[in-house]
Amino acid sequence: MIKNFFKLSGLALFSVFLLSTTILSKAMATDDTQINKEAKTKLRIATFNVSMEAFNYAKPSLNRTPNVTGDELTQALKNNNQQIKNIAEIIQRVNPDIILLNEFDHVDKNHENILYFLQNYLGKEQNKQTSIDYPYFYQGTVNTGVKVNTNINNDDKNNQPTTNNLHGFGYFEGHYGMVLLSKYPINEKAIRTFQHFKWSDMPGALKPIDPSTKKSWFSDDVWSKLRLSSKSHWDIPVNINGNTVHILASHPTPPVFDGPENRNGKRNHDEIRFWFDYINNTQASYIYDDNGNKGGLSPNQPFVILGDQNASSVEGDAINSSINALITNDKLQDPMPTSLGGESHQSDNVNAQYHTAYWGMRADYVLPSVLGFTIKDSGVFWPQKNDEAFRLIKDRKASSDHRLVWVDLDLTK
Repeated sequence: MIKNFFKLSGLALFSVFLLSTTILSKAMATDDTQINKEAKTKLRIATFNVSMEAFNYAKPSLNRTPNVTGDELTQALKNNNQQIKNIAEIIQRVNPDIILLNEFDHVDKNHENILYFLQNYLGKEQNKQTSIDYPYFYQGTVNTGVKVNTNINNDDKNNQPTTNNLHGFGYFEGHYGMVLLSKYPINEKAIRTFQHFKWSDMPGALKPIDPSTKKSWFSDDVWSKLRLSSKSHWDIPVNINGNTVHILASHPTPPVFDGPENRNGKRNHDEIRFWFDYINNTQASYIYDDNGNKGGLSPNQPFVILGDQNASSVEGDAINSSINALITNDKLQDPMPTSLGGESHQSDNVNAQYHTAYWGMRADYVLPSVLGFTIKDSGVFWPQKNDEAFRLIKDRKASSDHRLVWVDLDLTK
């Protein structure tokens, strides 16, 4: 039989080869179809406050307050910084399909820093972890360091740019910025940003009141100008194998560092409330985006709320009615991610297993909509002390004072 095979004409040989190649191609196509079918339904989505901001890399000055210029992250990236390598290793270990990074300084219009991070940190093996490719990202402008052009604190002190005359706390524009990384295409033309939305334009806004005078803590001029978002609110549509998922990203101000007027606490409350109204479209008629388009999220759209919300429904200094209303909203699901490391970090705290921040609070959230998603698993990257990976989170210098939070989902739509 072997002899007879080799006696076939050249045309017959080619036909046999073509037939075998076709069969092989069909088999490969079948396998690829199966893979794509699985990829279409399985997602891992994460959020991580990475502390990749100027103070982490600045040298202390004589008055103990670091002098920062906005160039600190650029230099740290180029110097093969160990904290950044650890951040990259954590992300590689978890390997999310979509991840929001909070506190990633944005001072470069051409996105050199995030591109460098993608190529030279995530794109390279860290401690033998497999490299990750994120071909898509979004890094928009934020309100930190942006001047209001009037004195916010009513103290006639205009020589402290970090605490006065700014829409969002920061030593330069883009300080404490944020960026979304994705393995799936981002529909950039359909992105909605709400950086310029005025706080006073929110019906029922918690306007700060000076308890000693019973009057508005902000002057009428300031209140009419001040933006709601301390950074920004983003609605980023991601195309996941033909299905659009809206990533709703933000990073509200910490509800502290203020006075009895509780201006930061009230702002945190209303920044979180923004998403509650946005996903409940009937309550969103007052909302307008930076292009002047009005209204909230269209009905029947799958979404995931991501970010460091700086609030817990059971702990901390926030006015927790807002975060509680959000996580119990019937339009979304709360996976309530846990970790053994967090539980053992504060073993006497019944809420410790849910903590996402080193100081002991749940601050970071991945909240998928009921529509379109089935929750399969979730977690907080917080290794225990006896785990080899504990070195990555042993203190703030190792990586961050926050932990990466992830949720595994089946996209069912």
